[in-house]
Amino acid sequence: MSEQPAGVGQVVVLNGPPRSGQTSIAEAIPEPFAGPWVNLGVDGFMRMTPVRYRPGIGLRPGGERPDLEPFVRAAFAAFYDSIAAHARHGLNVVVDLSGHDAYSVPLHVHRDGAARLAGLPVLFVGVHCPLPVILQRRRETNFLSAADGEPAPDPVLRWQHEAHNPGIYDLEVDTSLLTPPECAAAIARRLASGPPGDALWRAWPS
Repeated sequence: MSEQPAGVGQVVVLNGPPRSGQTSIAEAIPEPFAGPWVNLGVDGFMRMTPVRYRPGIGLRPGGERPDLEPFVRAAFAAFYDSIAAHARHGLNVVVDLSGHDAYSVPLHVHRDGAARLAGLPVLFVGVHCPLPVILQRRRETNFLSAADGEPAPDPVLRWQHEAHNPGIYDLEVDTSLLTPPECAAAIARRLASGPPGDALWRAWPS
């Protein structure tokens, strides 16, 4: 693992559009990967969100619900503070995220989040998956997809573009080419060999 302050946990942020495979990669990470660790992700925070505020931090790109955006801003601040708190208590944290700032107005929730993680060791991983594979995975789960041969729904296209904007990462993996355990192994190798991550702050500078 890359050198980090004593007593502080490693943070690994897995970022990509929904159905790219972030959650499967997180679940594939073995215990020796970084010692004790927890998985904090958008889906878990969405399940804790009262129905009237859902999808909360899972709000998709496009500015569809400006009424929810004040909640989204506050919830993302709490989300990043929770990541930082776990790491500062010595727990390694794997975060599955679909990050974007394509709201009705820029909220800069990830720029703010990067500032909240300042001083912590963070590896920012881009999780890529081609659109046809995303659509197939969506069809298999009956979740906002298109029939085979039909155009992709606009929300899916927006996710595909906005989740990787600006696309600056310490490491990138493609889940159409690698299995979740193979992606987890690539992350473990990068942590073991370095260099330490800095892409989160280059992607979303203060």
